Amino acid sequence: MSEPTHNWWSAPALRWTLVFVVAVIALVVAIWPRSQDATSEQVAPDPSVANVTDAPVPASQLAQARAQAKVADCPTSGLAQGVSSVLRGVSAPCLATGAAYDVGAGTAGKPLLINMWAVWCLPCRRELPVLQDYAKRAGDSVTVLTVHAVDGAKNPFLVLKFLTEIGVTLPTVLDTDARIAAALSAPKVFPSTILVRPDGTVAKVLPQVFENTDAIAAAVETNLGVRT
Repeated sequence: MSEPTHNWWSAPALRWTLVFVVAVIALVVAIWPRSQDATSEQVAPDPSVANVTDAPVPASQLAQARAQAKVADCPTSGLAQGVSSVLRGVSAPCLATGAAYDVGAGTAGKPLLINMWAVWCLPCRRELPVLQDYAKRAGDSVTVLTVHAVDGAKNPFLVLKFLTEIGVTLPTVLDTDARIAAALSAPKVFPSTILVRPDGTVAKVLPQVFENTDAIAAAVETNLGVRT
């Protein structure tokens, strides 16, 4: 009698381990230097990445990934929005909960630093921990919110796994329909940092990689007038 065949692909853990490995391969391809300015470390999105990273993940594994990542909930200021706020009416999923988050209302009335990044961006891996250190340094003076770019944003599982790996727990929003990027006129290179005034208007778009908290603090003071 022949032994029963084991359908290993049906095992969720093995299946998603393979998906993650394939995704990592895609990330390496995506971050490989292209014909950009040699002085720039930023990367532009590769269409092939989204096809891999946007694969659906079982709800149970997503919940487990959220518990492990311990990402902070999205901010709520409780203050009124400026009439000219570029983020008025813009909502996107909050990574910590998966619930829709009103970005304009949640960040209203305070100086805001938004960092646009992606799991397939190598410089982002280095910069995000620096941003976390800066957020601790700034305290309540500046709201720091990270936004995952549209490519890969439909799979929060990989985003959570990425943040767990690098030990970053900053509040994060998934720009699944690119509405945040459009509202901020964010460039399609990553990472990019956008500084927003308390009234919701954009003070400065900074398509660059920050290497230390002093550099971030200097940019914030220059463009938002806040010393941190």
